[in-house]
Amino acid sequence: MSDNIIRLLCLDGGGAKGFYTLGILREIEAMIGCHLHERFDLVFGTSTGSIITAMLALGKSVPEIIALYQDHVPTVMKNKDAYGRSGALADLSKTIFGDAMFTDVKTSVGIVATKWVLEKPMIFKAHIGQAHGMKGSFVPGFGVKLGDAVQASCSAYPYFNRKTVVTSSGDSIELIDGGFCANNPTLYAIADATVALGIPPENIRVVSLGCGNYPPPPVNWWTLDYWRQKTPGVQLLQKTLEINTQSMDQLRVILYKHIQTIRISQSFSEPAMAADLFEHDLKKLNVLTQRGAQSFAEHEQTLQAFLL
Repeated sequence: MSDNIIRLLCLDGGGAKGFYTLGILREIEAMIGCHLHERFDLVFGTSTGSIITAMLALGKSVPEIIALYQDHVPTVMKNKDAYGRSGALADLSKTIFGDAMFTDVKTSVGIVATKWVLEKPMIFKAHIGQAHGMKGSFVPGFGVKLGDAVQASCSAYPYFNRKTVVTSSGDSIELIDGGFCANNPTLYAIADATVALGIPPENIRVVSLGCGNYPPPPVNWWTLDYWRQKTPGVQLLQKTLEINTQSMDQLRVILYKHIQTIRISQSFSEPAMAADLFEHDLKKLNVLTQRGAQSFAEHEQTLQAFLL
């Protein structure tokens, strides 16, 4: 579009709950009548949001992404240990992304991961204009394959193994889930737009999508799922990611209230909506997609003003 407006799409982490995000995106794509990479100038994603981001940036339609999620996400999440989940995630990456590089994307992206040793974010970007420094040595995605960056962003340690990548400069970097530093990546995307790209705040429109909030799923005490759910570490992981999500959005409201932003991430209290990031029941995940579509409907007029 040639209206001088820069549009940002920001996608939270949340594991299997990304089906909710996809429900919103499916309706947005239908509304605008084109692929999302054609309307959004910058797409940021963390964890499950990074998978969606990467596929959107390669030009896939949302229905295509939903079909791939249906095929692969339950397979990843039904595994009972980190090795099984990480292996299934690697298979997903190979199948979907192959040897794709950040030079192959059709719009600017940010894939958020966290450095295990240095305890700092590592954000894989496609274009030099997004760099905040060291432009002389900038290489799209640090020379890492798109699929490897996505795996790193999704490595919710210790429930997934840590992911090691090797950059074009020969650095070997151990990474974990981007949700530990920015499960809601909206602040990072706004920083790229305002600071690195120098876009005036009045020319920025942000669509920030969460994965929804749900009651914990009921489980039978004799199953492995029961012990996973009751393990303090699992509860802590989910709490940590949600606290991060909420705190990042609160900061966004304080620091960037002058930038027009639509934030969609509905909370559900009905027992039938019980789910967590390891959900692998396709029927329930389909319900999340439907709820995402309903959440879109509640914001449709504002989204039309932003995107049409």
